[in-house]
Amino acid sequence: GADERFRTDRRSGFGVVWQQLRLLSHLPLFAAVVVLVSCRSGSTPPTPAAQQSVQPVAVAQPAEIQEPVGTVTQVEMVNVNLRLDPALILRIRYLKGQFLPTRKGRPPTFDDKLSYIVAIDSAEVGVSMASMTHAMNTYVFNEPDAPLKDLTLSAEASELKQTGTLKKGPGIPFEMVGTVSATPDGKIRIHATKVKAGHLPVGGLMKLFGLDMAKLINTRNTKGITVDDNDLILDPTLMLPPPRMRGRITSVRIQGDEIVQTFGKEKRGWTPQMPHSNYMAYRGGVLRFGKLTMTDTDMRLIDADPTDPFDFFPDHYNEHLVAGYSKTTASGGLLVYMPDYNKIAKPLTPH
Repeated sequence: GADERFRTDRRSGFGVVWQQLRLLSHLPLFAAVVVLVSCRSGSTPPTPAAQQSVQPVAVAQPAEIQEPVGTVTQVEMVNVNLRLDPALILRIRYLKGQFLPTRKGRPPTFDDKLSYIVAIDSAEVGVSMASMTHAMNTYVFNEPDAPLKDLTLSAEASELKQTGTLKKGPGIPFEMVGTVSATPDGKIRIHATKVKAGHLPVGGLMKLFGLDMAKLINTRNTKGITVDDNDLILDPTLMLPPPRMRGRITSVRIQGDEIVQTFGKEKRGWTPQMPHSNYMAYRGGVLRFGKLTMTDTDMRLIDADPTDPFDFFPDHYNEHLVAGYSKTTASGGLLVYMPDYNKIAKPLTPH
């Protein structure tokens, strides 16, 4: 009868309730046994229930996901153009690392770019000269009293060319060409090989300005720029807007119209581990997006058009989701097919 019906549905909520009711029916017998054991052991009789204090039970808040210590979300990206803003694009050939939370007890969430850091183990990332120019003017030398203004970066063979205006007196137009390399601690060094001021060649920065680079560029008014003798040291982790990325740059080169940075071990001929040419994959840990939270995360964001790089804008991930579609795998994972951002973005001004 009722026992059989609830026995077949033990996994349902009704089955759990029925089991609890049956357990309660044996509580008087259980309590009697406890009392007898206590008396036989010679212990002090239990305190009456009216005199016992009730201890509050700690309940985890919904925003606090309890995961085993050391569990983090692994991330892998292949052939992705990651937009940090509409004009600043990181061209990720490949990337492997961790998706780390920035707040204790709270998982990374796509809705908050400050909630996570991409810790890079190995990667190859290109930044176009146009994107680098935008970054320098918008995020590095963006203060009113910044020492350099109106910067433009371009490639000159295997070297980096910079032009702009030095805010010294009425302003001096300058041009500098230099080599790029990685520092031992994983940053980018720009070493000047040729300098012009007011279209006149100058033997060195000391002769040009009558002071060293450290006095020329007040690093208190810049972000991610320091000075080493007469070289500029760039720290991309501090220069660029969120989502933050951190990792050790092991080599830098000028390739075509890009500054190409290699993180960790260089992987020439590297091939994707998954059968999709353009994607971002997340595995393990906890990941939140919108109203959903994945535990033991298993999700791949896949370019719906594999003929060109996956143009992904984290600020507008929900628009990617709405315009795409998803599938659930046999193991409970999620495959999300998304169109490129430049194919769903709306014009900024009406026609």
